[in-house]
Amino acid sequence: MAATPKQPAPAAPRRKAGRHRGEGQWALGHYTPLNGNEQFKKDDDSLNVRTRIETIYSKRGFDSIDPTDLRGRMRWWGLYTQRRAGIDGGKTAVLEPEELEDKYFMMRVRIDGGKLTTEQLRVIGEISQEYARGSADITDRQNVQMHWIRIEDVPAIWEKLEAVGLSTTEACGDCPRTMIGSPVAGIAADEIIDGTPALEEIHARYIGSPEFSNLPRKFKTAISGSPVQDVVHEINDIAFVGVEHPEHGPGFDLWVGGGLSTNPRLAERLGAWVPLDEVADVWAGVVGIFRDYGYRRLRNRARLKFLVADWGVEKFRRVLEDEYLKRPLVDGPAPAEPSSRWRDHIGVHPQQDGRFYIGFAPRVGRVDGSTLAKIADLAEAHGSGRVRTTVEQKMIILDVAQDRVESLSAGLEALGFQVKPSPFRRGTMACTGIEYCKLAIVETKARGASLIDELERRLPDFDEPLTININGCPNACARIQTADIGLKGQLVLDDEGNQVEGYQVHLGGALGLEAGFGRKVRGLKVTSAELPDYVERVLGRFQEEREDGERFATWAARASAESLS
Repeated sequence: MAATPKQPAPAAPRRKAGRHRGEGQWALGHYTPLNGNEQFKKDDDSLNVRTRIETIYSKRGFDSIDPTDLRGRMRWWGLYTQRRAGIDGGKTAVLEPEELEDKYFMMRVRIDGGKLTTEQLRVIGEISQEYARGSADITDRQNVQMHWIRIEDVPAIWEKLEAVGLSTTEACGDCPRTMIGSPVAGIAADEIIDGTPALEEIHARYIGSPEFSNLPRKFKTAISGSPVQDVVHEINDIAFVGVEHPEHGPGFDLWVGGGLSTNPRLAERLGAWVPLDEVADVWAGVVGIFRDYGYRRLRNRARLKFLVADWGVEKFRRVLEDEYLKRPLVDGPAPAEPSSRWRDHIGVHPQQDGRFYIGFAPRVGRVDGSTLAKIADLAEAHGSGRVRTTVEQKMIILDVAQDRVESLSAGLEALGFQVKPSPFRRGTMACTGIEYCKLAIVETKARGASLIDELERRLPDFDEPLTININGCPNACARIQTADIGLKGQLVLDDEGNQVEGYQVHLGGALGLEAGFGRKVRGLKVTSAELPDYVERVLGRFQEEREDGERFATWAARASAESLS
């Protein structure tokens, strides 16, 4: 059984720092590429592929693309080939990449901190309609992803995005990916500190720079000064969490080494307080450690969490201070508990300036280009020029005068978005799934949407905060280990012995209050068809057995296997 919210997830076993030799750590002189990924990054900086896309591939077509560019370097510009239609999940791990992929791309638009103007949102919507068959998904890292992109259209799309200050630069790849930030930074009335200047400085200094364009693997950043702790800081490579220092005032508590996938690990505090104007330098120091000391031999160990596990936080902080910052960091306090059980900013909330922001809930992040343009129009009609995306696949409209709140809320409802959603619509997330993803085994988006509808019909009075995260494979893009109910896609046997789409169930994961990973009950798997029945059943038992005020995650940690099955 994995750790539960009452028992924080244990750190990976500590190893002596010198035990592993030949891990491909540059700082130890191991520069020889030890796998194909490291070889192609050494051969040519992946940022350089843009020129070939613009001058060769977009003109000669998909078949002209060099395979290493196609399945490697193009990720640095937000481009992945999408899954060929009609290939079932049983073939995912069997077929070669060229057999799985279609001649179309997923394009990820980088949106640091979830910050968008209505003009930018409208342009994304227009691109979606013109080039992506209307597709658009809001991700749990505040990006927007479109599908059906042809290589011939990529330069024109970049031109349209960059004309309004957007890009796809390093949205994927072994580099600093989109930095998530509080979607109400500088806006919310209860904010501890606004991290926006730090995000902007990091972006200006380092994103798209060769200095960090060849990391061992992806690097994920979170910065928030919100008391609700709205950027899932516990599962990022680096996170800056707003705190009030008793002597120095507001700043950030520094966390490192978090991540999920098949080897989940919660980030650890370094015990250091970082003022706003030093965040970018400290960030660069941590990324530098990852670049120089990160493990490059095996891809499944090439994340910062493995280095932190082997070194421990004391050594990590010492190396950061001595080798990279050349100065000590200030000791600081831990963050307070989150001020809310919901971290998504859904509903109507006051801003610092007397106006209001309104958070609303698309179902599992699935929207479309036409609807994005309508959201932009609706926001502008109610006096707003700013929107935000969240790490829960939701959206926010800022700067609404009090006398326009009711009208805007009604307009959003007319578009199919709820300002006061059910816990199921509010708390359900889903990754891309087999519809487009080459790694997926099962369908996710449509399954999540239908599950929401079914639970709203069956349990109309259920009003407890609840998260249901649905993932199409073991890689945890939808954060299954940290959900109340986490569903990991896999093929399972139905009652008649047929192999069908289904899910392994994780129960009782949490972030924020009592963070930890969900519990896996031996043999607990459900078919896709049985999913609504199963969730209804386990929520009914929760309501029957819970103690006063008990959270689902706490109940799941102590419940019997029979109650959870």
